[in-house]
Amino acid sequence: MDRLTVTQIISKIQSEEIFEAVASDYSFTIKIDKYVPYACAAIHDGHQFRKELWENCIHTEYERWYEEDPETKNMVQSHPILIAGCDSRFEYDLNRAPEDAVFETAWGKQLWHQPLSEDMKTKSLNKHVNFYKVVHALIETLEKKFGFCTVYDMHSYNWKRWDRAVPTWNLGTSNIDNARFGDVIEDWRQSLSEIKFPNDIKSTSLINDTFQGNGYFLKYITKNFKNTLVLATEIAKVYCDEYEQVIFPEVVETVEEELKTRIPRHAEYVYETFKN
Repeated sequence: MDRLTVTQIISKIQSEEIFEAVASDYSFTIKIDKYVPYACAAIHDGHQFRKELWENCIHTEYERWYEEDPETKNMVQSHPILIAGCDSRFEYDLNRAPEDAVFETAWGKQLWHQPLSEDMKTKSLNKHVNFYKVVHALIETLEKKFGFCTVYDMHSYNWKRWDRAVPTWNLGTSNIDNARFGDVIEDWRQSLSEIKFPNDIKSTSLINDTFQGNGYFLKYITKNFKNTLVLATEIAKVYCDEYEQVIFPEVVETVEEELKTRIPRHAEYVYETFKN
């Protein structure tokens, strides 16, 4: 893996080079093994938290981990195109618009002992800006090359805090064209519901049940690219003990193995449906 500037990364994408890189400020990684009409993203996978923010942060390391999406990068690491965040959403949230990306409160609790200086905020927001420059170049290149592209936007959520039964998988589709994409969305929901988990974990899949797909990543791509479908795909955190901060690697591995075949198969179906 190379350490590259955003300008270098964009240049490689536009030249359709094969490469794997970490951004020069270590804020995200990108891997392109082959140019295909689909990409995977794990924008909340990151846990890094700038050291100069530590003492000022009221939330504990565990509280940050609890709201992040650990292991979502590993679940899709075998796919040819993958972009993933390295930084915690508590520094800046890649799934929120720039004006809301640096939190003052997080999940009902004050985040900072002292308000962040403009300089501190700018440091974080620059990373947000750079990430979206690369996302833009990536989707632009894929759309131009293939005519249509699908993005699997991987997230996870804390299912134990809900006071009702919630699905193992949730697809958020309220900000995409359901009249146009309804059939392929349903196909993806059906495929996810068929995954067999170890440890007697149930497998259910619903659309807009726990989350509706209101993230900035989906909205940004959908607004700027008319022939790219973003599938906000959330797995309940059945792959860990969200209260004890223990990861279940056998469950993560199962998800990865299942998605190795399910994502390319679905992406091919979407591409054949919409490439013209």
